Amino acid sequence: MNRPTNQLDLKVNSSDRKLNILILSWEYPPNIIGGLSRHVNGLSIALAGLGHEVHVLTAGKGDLPDFEVLNGVNVYRVFPLNQHDNDFLTWIAGLNLAMAFRADALSVTIKFDIIHAHDWLVGSAAITLKDVLALPLLSTIHAHEQGRHNGIYTEMQQFIHQKELQLVTESDQLIVCSDYMRDELKGIFKIEENKIAVIANGIDLNQAVVTLNPIEIFPILENRKYIFSMGRIVKEKGFETVIEAARIAKETKQELFFVIAGKGPMLEAYRQRIVEEHLESHLCFIGFVTDEQRNALLESSELTVFPSLYEPFGIVALESMILAKPTVVSETGGLKGIIKHLQTGMWMVPGDATNMMDSINYLLTYPEKAKEIGIKGREIAKRLYSWKRIAIQTTHVIEDTLLNKRALDVCKDVRLMEESLKNY
Repeated sequence: MNRPTNQLDLKVNSSDRKLNILILSWEYPPNIIGGLSRHVNGLSIALAGLGHEVHVLTAGKGDLPDFEVLNGVNVYRVFPLNQHDNDFLTWIAGLNLAMAFRADALSVTIKFDIIHAHDWLVGSAAITLKDVLALPLLSTIHAHEQGRHNGIYTEMQQFIHQKELQLVTESDQLIVCSDYMRDELKGIFKIEENKIAVIANGIDLNQAVVTLNPIEIFPILENRKYIFSMGRIVKEKGFETVIEAARIAKETKQELFFVIAGKGPMLEAYRQRIVEEHLESHLCFIGFVTDEQRNALLESSELTVFPSLYEPFGIVALESMILAKPTVVSETGGLKGIIKHLQTGMWMVPGDATNMMDSINYLLTYPEKAKEIGIKGREIAKRLYSWKRIAIQTTHVIEDTLLNKRALDVCKDVRLMEESLKNY
């Protein structure tokens, strides 16, 4: 007769074995829509580097192959059943159906250990597969709808909020990228703290390579000392604060020039505002840039500023810090957890252009202090935010999730046996 397995046995047995991990993400390189894609890519490669079998299921795009191995990661691409539907929510529903069908087919030959979902966009497929494949569900929540809009105001926002609630409720374990996000989930979704693990975003330590001259790409920067920012061009990133700072610089006759990189729905509106307020001599939205262009722009800047009004983590700050740039961030969300004020960067009051200018002028006035802050920031980024470190922490969470699932199954079996004996 086999001896029942206790929790200690489960922990020992699970800690050394390699895992088959099914990751669901609606975007994955080279299909890059936002920061989620880079996160899933960095984590997946690092998990594969630890020896795990990593299978990423994602949306297809153009003529990308439906399967390929990239940097040791098995990447499967599917198109929504209604791929030409212009309604986004209907398109997402079709993508989830296609994902569920493909994962179910893959499970015939691949014995997955766990499902790892990233955000509500793949929540329906993840929850379905949890039941169909009888697997534990781990979900990373990168942001939430209420935080993006500072409330829920429209039917679409309410729909997304409900999808988020469904995913966090059905998940066996959650990961968030900051203490701030953990507290947000606890308050908004009434989730118990022991269900939430905090694991930061990571950064590729090899990405700090500069191969381009930014002036050759952006002639507008010739003979200019500039302050750089980047991110998706949406309201919550706080770029209106930079526009106001540029106006202050113009009025006070300061020779400051701000450069903002990124794409998003507010881009053309912000560009139009620059023209209307005659701020072209102090601010430019340059649009989308490649990683190589981003590094060149970072390297040649005097300093960087990230004025987000809402930011669950803030990978852009790490991308600046890894190049030893003095970095100013909003004292909000995950950003204030990355930066230590006047040690590895500086804080600014969210939405306060005057306070932003004070931080900028301090760093420009004291260049030696600015250099020291930049160097310390790079040291912290390298020590705490490598993808290998993040993958090891994620593996521990997966192991604990599997352990808890098995322990619950054992308890369930015992209860069923007891009920059977009573009836007998």
